[in-house]
Amino acid sequence: MQSLSRSLFIVAILGALPFSADAQKKKAAAYTPAQMMQVKRISGVQVSPDGKRVVYAVREVLLDGGKSETLTHLHLVNADGTGATQLTQGAKSCDEPRWSPDGNWIAFLSAKAGKRNVWLISPKGGDAIQVTGVRSAVTSFRWSPDGAWIAYTAIDGPTPEEEKAKKEKNDARVVDENIKMSRLHIVTLPAAGKKIERALTDGALNVPPAGRSGYDWSPDSKSIVYTRTKTPNADDWTSADLQIVDIETGKSRMLLPSGPVRYAPHFSPDGSSVAFVESDRTWAGSGRIRVYTLGNRFDRLLAPTFDGFGRYSELLGWHPSGNKLIFTEMNGTITGLGVLPLDGDPRVQHAETFPDAIHSGSGVASGGMHLNATRTHVGISWETLRTAPVACYSGLDNFKPIAVSKVNATVPTFPADRTQIVRWKSKDGLEIEGLLTYPANYKKGQRYPLLLNVHGGPAGVFTQTYVGSPGLYPIATFSERGYAVLRPNPRGSSGYGKKFRYANYNDWGVGDFQDLMTGVDHVINMGVADENRLGVMGWSYGGFMTSWTITQTKRFKAASVGAGVTNLMSFTGTADIPSFLPDYFGG
Repeated sequence: MQSLSRSLFIVAILGALPFSADAQKKKAAAYTPAQMMQVKRISGVQVSPDGKRVVYAVREVLLDGGKSETLTHLHLVNADGTGATQLTQGAKSCDEPRWSPDGNWIAFLSAKAGKRNVWLISPKGGDAIQVTGVRSAVTSFRWSPDGAWIAYTAIDGPTPEEEKAKKEKNDARVVDENIKMSRLHIVTLPAAGKKIERALTDGALNVPPAGRSGYDWSPDSKSIVYTRTKTPNADDWTSADLQIVDIETGKSRMLLPSGPVRYAPHFSPDGSSVAFVESDRTWAGSGRIRVYTLGNRFDRLLAPTFDGFGRYSELLGWHPSGNKLIFTEMNGTITGLGVLPLDGDPRVQHAETFPDAIHSGSGVASGGMHLNATRTHVGISWETLRTAPVACYSGLDNFKPIAVSKVNATVPTFPADRTQIVRWKSKDGLEIEGLLTYPANYKKGQRYPLLLNVHGGPAGVFTQTYVGSPGLYPIATFSERGYAVLRPNPRGSSGYGKKFRYANYNDWGVGDFQDLMTGVDHVINMGVADENRLGVMGWSYGGFMTSWTITQTKRFKAASVGAGVTNLMSFTGTADIPSFLPDYFGG
C-alpha cells in the first residue's frame, strides 16, 4: 500500500540523522510500519432505533499472499456487549450501515455485484438483498422515516459513446468536459411489490452525498431537503444552496434565495423547520447554524460555536425535543459533542467524560458520531493517543459512552506517558499547542534527535488519535527507533477558534514558520531535543512548509517533502482548486 511504502521510505531517509548507540540497537517490536498497518479502522457506528443493538464497519488491511488492499465488513453487537458477530462476509467490502426505522433491516453499501449499490441484510443474518442497480456507484443513502423508501445519491452512468470507447480501450478524456453529476434518487424496498425507482434531480445541478453536505427526509416522508451545487468539482463547493423536492411530483423549490454557502440541512422532529449550516466562501471556513421555519418563513441565526463550524465541525441533527441542535466540533486536539439551544449559547461535552471502559482521557471521534433514527443514542468510533479505535455508544442526554467492540483487543496499548500536550509562545506572543511524542528509550537529562512533523491543510489539526495507527508518517516507529516527534498546530489550524484559523491569511512562511521554529526551540529548552540532530517533514501544506523551512534555516539535517506545493503560481493555474490560494492571499 502507498502509506506503507511511504512509511518505510521515510524511515530510511531519516536514518541519515545520527542518534545514540542505544537507539540504534533497539528494534521496533510492536510498532513497525507493517505491524501498524494491522490496526483496524472503525466507522459508521449506528445504534438501533430501540437502543439495544449496535452495528459498525471494520476495515482491515490485507497484506498476505501478495495482496495489498483493504477489506471492510459489518459487525453487530448487543448494547450490553454480548452476541458480537460479523454480519457480512466475502471478498467485497461492505460499509456505511444504517438501520431501518423499525429495526428489522440494516442497509449498507457494497460492490458485491460489480458496482457500488445499496443492499439489505437482516440483523439475524442470512443472504443480503440488492436494492439498487446503478451502473456507476451509489455514494450515500438515507431511509425514509416510514421505512417505505430509500433515498440515495449516485453519479451519472457512462454514455453509449463512453461505453464504446471503453470497449475499444480508448481511455483518453478531457478534464472538465462531460462532467458526471451526482443525482438524488428514491427507490422502494424489494419486498414492497412493484419496484419504483426514479431520479428526483436532473439537469445542470449536483447533489453532494449525505454527510457534511447532505440531505434529509421530512418526518412525513413526503419531501427531501437537499444541498445543491453547480458541479461536483472541488472548487464549486461555494455554490451550495438548499432545495426541497416533493416526492410525489418530483418538483424542487429553493428553500431560501441564493446567497451564502448553505449545507447540512436537517428537518425538525415536527417538520416545521429546517436547520442548516451557513458559511462564508473562504477555504478556512467559518459558519453558523441557522433555523428556517417553513410556514411563517421565520429565520433565526443561532449562537456561534467555539470553532465557528470549520472543517472539523458537523451538524448531526435535532434533539428529539425540537428545541436544540446536536453537533460535534474540535476543541484543540480533542472532540466535543455539543448541544446548541434555539435560544442561548452552546454546551459541549468534552472527551474527559468517557469512562474507564474505553480508557478515560482525551481522544477523538475518528470515525465520526451518528445519531440514531429515534434521536435517543449516538454511535461513536473513538480512539485516544494510547488506545486503538473502538466502537462505543451513549444515550444522548446521559452522555456516558460504553465500548462494545473488541476487534482491536490484541493491538498494543501505546505507553500513556510517551505523548503529551506541549504549549509555547511564538515570536509574536501567540500561544501554540502541539503533541510531543518521546522516544521509547527516553531518559531525563539525555537529548534525542527530534523530527518536526507539519500537518496539511493548512486548516488541518493534529489530534489525539492512536499513535500506533498507520498514517502519512509512522510516529510510533520513530519513537521506537529513538526519535522524539513534535506535531505542532500552528496558526491556521482548526480547533482553536475562527481568529486563530484565519491568522495565516496573507501570511504563509512568516508567522506559521515562527510557530514551528519556536516549538522546536521549546523542545530543545525542555532538555529533550538535540539541536544538532533535527529533521523536518510534512505532507501537502506541510510539504510546502518543509520546503520553505529548508530555504530559511540550515538547522535541519534531513527533510522529507510529501506532496508539497513548491510553486504557488503554477499550483493555482493547474490544480482542481484554483480559488484556494487567491482566497488565502487576497486575489
